[in-house]
Amino acid sequence: SLLRNGSKRSINQMTTMPARTFAGGGKIDKMAKDATDFDICIVGGLNATALTKFLQNEGKGLKMAIITNQSKFVIPELYFLCSHDAIKSLKLESGSVASQVDASSRVDTNLRATKIDPESNKITISNGKEYTYKALVYAPGFDHTVDNVKGLREFEDAGDESNVFSHIPDKVNRLERNYYHGFQQYGGDYIVYDPARPFKGEGSSFYALYYEYMHRNDVLHGRSSRNARVQYWTANKSIYEFEYANEVTLDECEKRGIDVFLGWEIQEVKYNEYGEKISVFKNVDSGEIIEKDFHGMSINPPHKPQKEVLESGLADENGLIDVNPYTLQHKKYENVFAYGSATNAPTTRSQHATMAQTPIVKHNVQRFLKGESLNAIYDGYTYMPLLLGQTTATSFQHTYGFEPHAKNHMSPHHGVFGRMYFKYLMRTLVGESGKYAGFKKNYGPPYWHFNQRFDEVEHNEYLQGKGIDSKATTN
Repeated sequence: SLLRNGSKRSINQMTTMPARTFAGGGKIDKMAKDATDFDICIVGGLNATALTKFLQNEGKGLKMAIITNQSKFVIPELYFLCSHDAIKSLKLESGSVASQVDASSRVDTNLRATKIDPESNKITISNGKEYTYKALVYAPGFDHTVDNVKGLREFEDAGDESNVFSHIPDKVNRLERNYYHGFQQYGGDYIVYDPARPFKGEGSSFYALYYEYMHRNDVLHGRSSRNARVQYWTANKSIYEFEYANEVTLDECEKRGIDVFLGWEIQEVKYNEYGEKISVFKNVDSGEIIEKDFHGMSINPPHKPQKEVLESGLADENGLIDVNPYTLQHKKYENVFAYGSATNAPTTRSQHATMAQTPIVKHNVQRFLKGESLNAIYDGYTYMPLLLGQTTATSFQHTYGFEPHAKNHMSPHHGVFGRMYFKYLMRTLVGESGKYAGFKKNYGPPYWHFNQRFDEVEHNEYLQGKGIDSKATTN
């Protein structure tokens, strides 16, 4: 029978035996140690590492170099859930750069690209070496530290006893430093602060509802006084730029008694002469300065453009890398591509937005090197998870123009639906992060096991549906 005959096949007929290197895998042509001239230089962190891995998996023999200032990275959208053990802390870190990127590319970790010279296609890195490139992919992120707020370093160094917690997804040991955020609100006001846009994680950093849930349970158990309040302060005129998400969230804040203060930029945190904690705010319209006492604070410090970006000539007047919003190609230098939070693509910044931009850059940079027109189009897609408590969640999704995505607010944010979505959210975030930033090779989002394909620009359904001329994709 067919089954019996099939069982008699030899092993050689059923398997392929590639040339193998140590620990398995096909034979690798290692990058020469003295190489300084590359097809693609990729500069950044978590996202740059992932893109290099995806490009290597194409197997097209591109001569690449990656320059990154760390050897491992914290996955931004897992940070907050890991901080209270909703997700195990082992999931928080990406695979190391060395485990994701093999030796066929130049790998420079724990180094910075100190100078980008797009006029001469040259990069200078912090060890003094210079690289030249045919194409540059740049994903620098922001300068995001406690030193961006006067006095915050003092509270940071005092540990969790200060009851001031800076939410910066930069290192794993921050989980231990910030473990008690929201737990010690026994009285007074607990301030939750977001900086002026643009900042990394605009679509996933609203935590006031999460803290209100914790506080409400503490009141019920007698751990917190009833006059204690959760307050949300921000330098922006809205919680989200996406109007639908903003209205839903403001409505929920009103129902749950969260005080919302819009248009107030933090200037300083300090102790007064009586030992009270004081935050100093400035009204973005009138310039009025006020001092506000508080018992605890969760703060997302301001994000600033990287110094190298400002000096490179790649930035616009706001310090953001000036790209075509559809192809993510630089508007002036055609061999430069950029993605992530530091670009001026007009969408809500989130890790999922960056992941959606990854296949666009991967495809277009290869088309550029071949001398072909760019046809991968980014539609502005972003995903914005919203935590309403320790067991409930929902999400918002939109494209360019803040047009709601088909799956926007797909789950009601209350009751059994919110609890079910919370579990779905954790599974999804962990699963996608593992594929995106883990050591296993794949082709990247959205399909992972095979490449996304793109129509030629004149046949692109998104552009046609929006009535956008294909000339808008060229610089």
